[in-house]
Formats: sequence, structure tokens, C-alpha cells
Amino acid sequence: MGIKNFIQRKWVKIPYLIIVHGLAGYGLFLLAVYFAMKFNLTNEAGAIDPNNRYFQDMHDKYNQNFKIDSVSIMKNRYEVLNRILLLNDFFPQNAETIRKVYETTKDEKLALRMLDAVDLHLIKNKAYQEEKAKVLEKSKKDPVVNGLSAFEWMNVTEWKYFKQALLKDKKWIDSASRATGVEARIIVCCLVGEQVRMFNSRREKFKTLVAPLKSLVLETNQSYGVTGIKDHTARRIEENLKNTNSPYYLGSAFEHLLEYDSSELIAINKYNDSLSIRLKRLVQYQNHYYSYLYAALFVRQIKEQWEKAGFPIADRPEIFASLFNLGYNKSKPKKDPAVGGSNFKINDTEHTFGSVAFDFYYSGELADEFPYQKEKFVGPASKSIKKPTSSKSTSLPKSDTTKLKVN
Repeated sequence: MGIKNFIQRKWVKIPYLIIVHGLAGYGLFLLAVYFAMKFNLTNEAGAIDPNNRYFQDMHDKYNQNFKIDSVSIMKNRYEVLNRILLLNDFFPQNAETIRKVYETTKDEKLALRMLDAVDLHLIKNKAYQEEKAKVLEKSKKDPVVNGLSAFEWMNVTEWKYFKQALLKDKKWIDSASRATGVEARIIVCCLVGEQVRMFNSRREKFKTLVAPLKSLVLETNQSYGVTGIKDHTARRIEENLKNTNSPYYLGSAFEHLLEYDSSELIAINKYNDSLSIRLKRLVQYQNHYYSYLYAALFVRQIKEQWEKAGFPIADRPEIFASLFNLGYNKSKPKKDPAVGGSNFKINDTEHTFGSVAFDFYYSGELADEFPYQKEKFVGPASKSIKKPTSSKSTSLPKSDTTKLKVN
């Protein structure tokens, strides 16, 4: 029996035909797939997302139209914080996630885009959309968008120049703070009142000196130095450091802090300077360290006096500034001390020395450079200041002199 006859048998023929036709069909399938792929017949047509317009609008909003000037940054920051608070009422988990990202990055643009991504899924949430509209409307009207301070006297041009000049003195202020243990920001309060009251009375001097040179105004008429220390006040500060019976006495660690350097005596004699060493220190043009040191010591002595009398005022910078302006004779410890001092006008608005100091201290202005400390007064100073070995030692303690050189 030949092969042909064998294949013709029914039980062989049927499976044979199935295999042959199956292979042929599979071959045709592979050929069809090849041509379909070659001519891109297998590509999906795809679909445009119904929110495509929203995505494009968001891209445009945060691309060329997103402003990064200081006023816009404040406006955007206000919007971010208020929208996060709003979202927290509806979906606290999303609000917390965005808050953490914003707290880490400080990126208003990123936070707003994250909020917009959430808003897309809340577009049908009527209650949320109504509250969001109120937030956005309020942000347009809120005073924060105008770039001005609520402390109106800080909006004058002179304040901007003053801050620039003040930063040049940071090294001297910090040094005086280390030497006395008085918080640097409290020391600045005494300076602010003295300088700010000249915004009107000596505006021309600010225009010709502070603005172009970024240098603070030196007082030379009865009051001396950038903090306006009077000669008799400076003398009394020195005396209180030595007088153990004085209510202002700070302890042995401070006794030698203002002693005169022998080199200063030589300099005075050599040039036959008519100013005393004390005043010469205070009116130095390029070194304002002693202006701040005397001011810091005055503040610390006043603090000591009030504490010994049973009326602590360590947390009252406005009282220190008021008394710094008024002097020792007005420092009378009592339960309810009054804020005051010299009256002066800035843009026709009346202010006092103490109120300006209060405004500055709690305004947050220059908080990075002169931060708020948990303890306003630290000490005793003997922990950080070495006591000179004799009365002819340098006028600055060795430890602080080293720090000044670093600065």
C-alpha cells in the first residue's frame, strides 16, 4: 500500500488536512500582522482628555504669566495658605500632603499647581467651589497684596535705606550682644528709635548720607554715636559697672568691660584730641561697636535695677527703649511701667521712642539677621568674657576682641 492510499484513509486524511490548513492559516495571520505593523495599521487612534483645556490653561497660568516679584510672591503665599486651610475642611489628607511639600520647598508655584490638580477633581463640589471663590476674592482685596507694611512708618523710603545701613553694622551689634548677653534685637530697638525720629527732622541728612553711603547717622550734638548716647549717661554706665552698691551693678564679670586701653590714651595725647576717650569711642565713623556696647550695658543695668526692685521687665523691649531715651533718672521700678519717650512725627503721624521700638521688635522685620531668642538676657558674662588681668588691659575683653576680628 502506497503513501497516497494511506493518506486517503479517513482516519489519516482528516487530521492531515487539519494540520496543513492550520499551518497555512497561521502563516497568513503572521503575514497580515507584518503588513499591518509595516503600514501602522495597529496604532490606536487615542482620544483627547476632556480636561485638556484645563491642563493647557494651567500651563499658561504658571508659565509666562506667573510673576515672581516681591508683591506677587506675597500674594501667592497668601493664596496658598488660605487654599490649604480651605482644602483641609474637605479633604484633610490632601491638604496635609500639600502643606508638607510647601513647608519643605517654599515654592508657591508648585503648591498652587498641586492645589489646582486637586481642584480639578472637586469641580462639581459646589460647597468647595463657593468657598474657594470667596478665598480668591478676598486675596484680591487683602492689604498684603499692595506690598506695604501694616506699620505705616516702615513704608517711608528712609526705612529701606536705614535697614541697608543697619545690616552693615550687624557685626558690631552681634559683638556687643555677645559681650553683654543682651539679645541683639533689643539692642537694635534702642537704635531704631534714635534713627527713625530723624526721618522727618533730618530727612536731608538721610538723603545725602544714609541713602547713598548706607551708613547710619552719627549724633554729635550733646548725644553721641549712632545710638545717641549722652556724655553723662555714658559716664554713669561706666560708674555703675564698678559701684558694687549701685542697684545697676551687674557683677564682677562686667567690671572691666569699658576700661580704657593704654593705646587709646597714647592716641589721645599724640593728637591732642579735644574729645575724651569716651566720646572718641562713640563717634568713630567706621566702627560703631561702642555705640552698641554702651546701649546694651544701659539696657542690662536697667533690667538689673527693676529685677532687684521686684518688677522684672526682661520681656519688655519697649520699656527698655523708652528708658534708654529718657535716661536713668526716669527709671523708677513699678508695677505698670509706661511706654513713651520723645515724641516725633513720621509723615504727619505722631510716634514715641518706645512705640517705634515696640513696632520694630514685634514686626518680624530683619528677623533673619536679628532673630528672636528664647532668653533675651544670658549670663553671667563671665562664661564668655575673660576678666583682664589689670586696669591697663585692653578696653575689649580678649575673648570678644577675637570674635570681632572674625567678624
